Amino acid sequence: MIRFARLEVRIVVFFVILLICMQGVMFTLVTASGQHIAERRVREELATGERLFRRLVDQSNRRLSDAASVLAADFGFREAVATRDLGTIQSVLRNHGARISADVVLLADIEGMPLADTLDEGHSGAGLPQVSDLLAAARDKGKAQAITLIGGVPHQVVVVPVLAPVPIAWVAMGFKLDNRAARDLQDVTALQVSFLSRRPGDGWRMHASTLPEQARVPLLHSASRQSTLDTFSFIDVGDDHYATLVPVLGEGSEGRVVAVLQRSLLEGLEPFHRLRNILAVLAVVSIVLSIAGSMLIARSVTRPVGRLVTTARRIQDGDYPEHVAVERSDEIGELASSFNHMLDGIKQRESQILRLAYEDALTGLPNRAMLHDRLTQALSSARRTASPVSVMVMGLDRFKEVNETLGHPIGDRVLREVAVRLQGVLRESDTVARLGGDEFAILLPTGDSERVQNVMRRIVATLETPIVIDDQAIDVGGSIGVASFPDHSDGADTLLRQADMAMSLAKQANSGYAIYDPAQDDGRRGHLSLLGELRRAVERDELNLHFQPKLDLATGAVHRAEALVRWQHPVRGFVPPVEFIPFAERTGYIRQVTRWVVERAILQAGEWHRAGRSITISANVSTRDLMTPDLVNLVTGGLQRHGTPASLLCLEITESGFMDDPTRALETLEQLHALGVRLSIDDFGTGYSSLAYLKKLPVQELKIDRAFVMHMVTDRDDATLVRSTIELGHNLGLEVVAEGVEDAASLDMLRVLGCNEAQGYFISKPLPADRFEQWLDQRGSAASAAA
Repeated sequence: MIRFARLEVRIVVFFVILLICMQGVMFTLVTASGQHIAERRVREELATGERLFRRLVDQSNRRLSDAASVLAADFGFREAVATRDLGTIQSVLRNHGARISADVVLLADIEGMPLADTLDEGHSGAGLPQVSDLLAAARDKGKAQAITLIGGVPHQVVVVPVLAPVPIAWVAMGFKLDNRAARDLQDVTALQVSFLSRRPGDGWRMHASTLPEQARVPLLHSASRQSTLDTFSFIDVGDDHYATLVPVLGEGSEGRVVAVLQRSLLEGLEPFHRLRNILAVLAVVSIVLSIAGSMLIARSVTRPVGRLVTTARRIQDGDYPEHVAVERSDEIGELASSFNHMLDGIKQRESQILRLAYEDALTGLPNRAMLHDRLTQALSSARRTASPVSVMVMGLDRFKEVNETLGHPIGDRVLREVAVRLQGVLRESDTVARLGGDEFAILLPTGDSERVQNVMRRIVATLETPIVIDDQAIDVGGSIGVASFPDHSDGADTLLRQADMAMSLAKQANSGYAIYDPAQDDGRRGHLSLLGELRRAVERDELNLHFQPKLDLATGAVHRAEALVRWQHPVRGFVPPVEFIPFAERTGYIRQVTRWVVERAILQAGEWHRAGRSITISANVSTRDLMTPDLVNLVTGGLQRHGTPASLLCLEITESGFMDDPTRALETLEQLHALGVRLSIDDFGTGYSSLAYLKKLPVQELKIDRAFVMHMVTDRDDATLVRSTIELGHNLGLEVVAEGVEDAASLDMLRVLGCNEAQGYFISKPLPADRFEQWLDQRGSAASAAA
């Protein structure tokens, strides 16, 4: 007879009864809660699947939009559309559609009338009425995308304009939502996918499904019993019970298209069934084992296990403590040792994951993901404090040659050295990141435009020192683009894109760095038609001259002014000279622009002379004009036609203008000098002119480039260059003019240095002729009043 008074027996009986009760309760709880947990898990899986489903649909939309945009931007296609070459259009539609396996490609004119359709080779435009809503939306928003019914079949369609440069037609491109599309989505989302539609006044119709054939009819019957499908529900389909999520894909005049995403509840319950069976087996085994071992291991197990449980809970909460101290050589000791090894592994793997996710493996710098996070945080803070944030994108120059010549290992070492140098010129609060390849990014979460300029100059300066690797001096420079909040954008992605665009422009111009200019986006798109419009502007007299005075620093009088061309486009509005002058130089049309400017400058100087104002007008002459004899004839004829004294005209040439062909340039300049025309060397200091040759030129004036004048007050080097240039000009018997005077301090310094004349916005911005006259009168009145 068992003696229950014994502690060992009571412990055994207690643990056996307790174990039976616990197993029973657990078994009951698992059985009772299995359904609820399965439903909740299925709901979560459906929600996750839906997000993934919508992301796939968005990716498909972007793919269609990119393909349609490429088609719409194709020059041959736009020409075929403009000439209504239907054969070419139909061929291009088929070819571009085949590239991305598009099921339908449509073309409509700007009013929405059908032109071509890959669904209808007869060009009757059978598919166009079904995308009429999309065409209307595209006319309002510039482009549109939606899932709609075409021929009673759901299609994912995008509509983009064909620009030349204004919209002349619409291109629609789409994928059919069929069984293949459903299977592809099922492979990614692990859900049953069906596509249903309902036209106005009709019932639901199934177009594609991954369900077995025998399960499709019950689903359609269940849908037909409802006027509108519930967003989430459980539907009996055959012998199975499905959790169902019904996202609406598209809705318009042609009807409504939905996706039915389903997850089998039986499959969700299957793990709980297995768990229930396992628990039943474990219950029996545990009862037997507990009788044999409960008295032996009760005390020896509870304490170390308790410590392990406590540590495990801390790990679950993200707290990684020190090792669990269990001084035992049995299984509990091994468990504790394994647990400690697991803890070390978790720490190491999480640290590695974080490092790989946010750090560049080559340089140890933050990567694009961490830069994006920090930029987003900086923008959020800047919005609250109304402070600026700047981001720079830098691409290395000549890095491709380093890799090709010295090999990628040397290139990697160059990148690491560049990373070290960039970190050396920044503050701790700044972030330097590697975007990939030879591109780096710098985030300045604080600081105004002056600090941005200083940082850019320091970066350029630090890269000017060659990088020495294995006794090999490697010279790599950098081109930097800058975009800032709030001046340019308030979005992280947009700022990075704008900085990258500015970096590309800096590379093209070989300028070292460039600040993003929003006008550059529009300017690029307008270059296709800019030449013809510039030609018409000259012919139709759309150009006009503005005049910026040159102040005599000794007397305070104004006897000279520079003529600056301006273009007031009837459609574009004001077109800055920086947009059309470089373009005109590249295309050769700068000669016609120069002729117009010189002619109008002579005319205006003559009119002022006859009105009693002796104002010498300076006009810029391009390199192309200096190399042709037509310039002398143009000036001679203009002076004679308008009765203008030659001394009232000054022609400004750049250093590079006469260094390209010194002999011819000197011949032209001597002829102009013989006429009595004043000659000036513009932007002096930015070229590579020879002083020995310079003293031979028949010029009367040197103009110091604004790049040196603007910072001379704060930059000792610039001040030294300005002083040296003034002394050089005076020693050569030339007058010296400084341009780019933006403040009183610069003007006072130039007066002290003995500069003859100055011009800049501090004195006056360029003014039309009538306002320039008013400015002169007001200045004269003020001088008289002061006297």
